[in-house]
Amino acid sequence: MEDILEGLNPNQKEAVTHIGSPLLLLAGAGSGKTRVLTHRVVYFIQKKIAKPSEILLLTFTNKAAEEMKNRTQKLIPSVRANHDSPLQKNTIFAGTFHSFCCRVLRADGNNIGIPPKFVIYDSNDQENLIKNILHEIGLTTKEFKPSSVLYYIEAAKNSFQTPKDMIAQSHGFWQDYASKIYSRYQQKLFEFHALDFNDLLFKTVELFLQYPDVLAKYQDIYKFIMVDEYQDTNQIQYLLTKLLAQKYNQITVVGDASQAIYGWRGADYRNLVSFTTDFKNTKVINLEENYRSTQIILDAANTVISKNNSHPILKLFTQKKSEDKIKIFEAESEVAEADFVASKIKFINDNLKIPLRNIAVLYRMNAQSRVLEEAFLRQSIPYVLLGGIRFYERAEIKDILSMLRFASNSADHISEERIEKALGKRKKAVLMDHLKDMDLENLTSLQILESLVVNSGYLDKFDAKDEEDQKRIENIKELKSVAASYPNLSAFLENITLVQQEYSLQEKNKKKEKRDGVKLMTLHSAKGLEFEVVFMVGFEEGILPHSRCLINESEIEEERRLCYVGITRAKDYLYLSYASRRLFFGKSSLNEPSRFLSDIPSELVEFEESLETFRDYRHPRKSKDDDDIIYDPDIY
Repeated sequence: MEDILEGLNPNQKEAVTHIGSPLLLLAGAGSGKTRVLTHRVVYFIQKKIAKPSEILLLTFTNKAAEEMKNRTQKLIPSVRANHDSPLQKNTIFAGTFHSFCCRVLRADGNNIGIPPKFVIYDSNDQENLIKNILHEIGLTTKEFKPSSVLYYIEAAKNSFQTPKDMIAQSHGFWQDYASKIYSRYQQKLFEFHALDFNDLLFKTVELFLQYPDVLAKYQDIYKFIMVDEYQDTNQIQYLLTKLLAQKYNQITVVGDASQAIYGWRGADYRNLVSFTTDFKNTKVINLEENYRSTQIILDAANTVISKNNSHPILKLFTQKKSEDKIKIFEAESEVAEADFVASKIKFINDNLKIPLRNIAVLYRMNAQSRVLEEAFLRQSIPYVLLGGIRFYERAEIKDILSMLRFASNSADHISEERIEKALGKRKKAVLMDHLKDMDLENLTSLQILESLVVNSGYLDKFDAKDEEDQKRIENIKELKSVAASYPNLSAFLENITLVQQEYSLQEKNKKKEKRDGVKLMTLHSAKGLEFEVVFMVGFEEGILPHSRCLINESEIEEERRLCYVGITRAKDYLYLSYASRRLFFGKSSLNEPSRFLSDIPSELVEFEESLETFRDYRHPRKSKDDDDIIYDPDIY
């Protein structure tokens, strides 16, 4: 047991060893929360407080779940942590909310009319279904954009609102029809033996509420519940964990309201406060010692986030000392800003010998990447852009998957439609005849895939001599590699859909993150990552904070949290830059420096000249009243 607690600070030790009541860990950025959570799991097992199979470890991404599984198994090799395995004596369930709910519904969804072999619709399938419904009821996609309708449905499901609920509270023409489309949409999913991604949680909560005996079954199986990133839970995720934990009250949640940056997709940091209300005897422990950043960087982050008033604020501190101040650069244009960033990165890489993979450039909007990419290309700096079209969204992959999904579930009308579009009616008929002769139960995913690709004639549409067609054929070959890893067809399709719908862009770009090169990404994508050097560009009013958020105070607070997340990604060096004039979305604008910049005390920063002695920059001077930076246009 000494090994498990060795190297932990006093608050971490208290968090690992606390027993007897619910536990809320308020864990600041870089405070070792993953280490604490995995050590707590191992402590419970070694002390025989819990059996491995009684522990449910929930998080938001497959990447985070994989990290926790790996760390746990290193600490206690005799225990497996594989959420893809059936329930076993020495197996911890470590996975996402959605993967857990998927397992529950496969086993017990039949109680509410969900067959075990249901398929999971991704966003493209959902849009196609919405288009079909619009056509059936005589509406156009101009009046009701499918993505807007789906956003409406997703918001309803995240708030645990049924179609009847939404019809009852609808106001106006658009909502009246949207609520009816929602109702028909759910009917279609039921007919097709399908669920969408949000249904996985919605239907699980519905199952637990309608069948208390099923809920009791899972409460008795998973007596010890541990949830990471609790500030990112939405209403239905909160309700799910509350239901699971209400019998034994053995629940641990980890979160930090200051890192709550997903309000736009339904996440509610107030769940951290609600937790202490719903679980009366909750022990609250703050993890404020940071193991990532220098104290200067943390002081800047602390002063920025301290302006928020709606949630608890942790005051981060570290033993890591450095005299390097935060560098601020004012550029005359977005091109000059990008050139400065590229030149400075080259200088850092050449002189400080910091690898490019340990340097990141963060921005508020994806559109900001263009000018940076061009600057990097001009200066021959390798970079990795985290974003873009994912493997499973490519047309040829979607076509093959539609064949596999239809093979698994012949009631899947959406997949059948895609097959006809991809093959044409004649080849579709040939494929359907071939499917009748296949013994799917005794074939592996790979065997089924190869058989469908060959016998459908799908490859006939590609010219092997054409470069683009070669890439498409290579993509299909890569899909075979995935199939080889998941011999069971249902498991193969389920895994693809869960990965495909992953909340974090980090997960979408897992391979890219390992490549050498400067990382370019949005601030939202940077959460959970860390780099020796961080550049935050576009530090301007209207960009950070975003122009859409300038009126609403709660949205300004979320923008401030986003800024805080960006600052706390930096381990050793932090650069903040803005442009006095910017050509953006085809228009030239004069932007003031971000209000968040003036929050940072002047003793923590110094202004930076470009490597070519950029002359038009402003010097900070002290205010008589406080330590804020004042930008004086008369001082040059």
